[in-house]
Amino acid sequence: MNKTVISGLVAAFVILVASLLLKPDDATVARAESAPQAPVAGMVTMVDLGAKECIPCKMMAPIMEELEKEYQGRAAVVFIDVWKNPGAGQQFGIRSIPTQIFYDAQGKEISRHEGFLDKQSIVATLVKLGVQ
Repeated sequence: MNKTVISGLVAAFVILVASLLLKPDDATVARAESAPQAPVAGMVTMVDLGAKECIPCKMMAPIMEELEKEYQGRAAVVFIDVWKNPGAGQQFGIRSIPTQIFYDAQGKEISRHEGFLDKQSIVATLVKLGVQ
């Protein structure tokens, strides 16, 4: 890994840790969104925890939108912005963003990945979980 990539990952990690550890002020609480339900009961679910401003998360955004449309009704594809939902990072036990968590239809965590994840890898994991 080159120094630029490592520096970017370290910066994202520091920002994530700070956002999880610092008590939110009233303005942050007012801006907080309610996190979507995840995992989705009875469906294979892929949860992507990130932030709309993080670079690898921005790279994944169009992939997530495509997957959400392509797998509608067959698998749940959920994005949770941990900067707008500060409790989600702790709830899902994430250490860095983006983090993708895959759940089977019974809601059991099957796999977890930290960092950018390409569409082909996501599709392969969904297929492995039985999604056609």
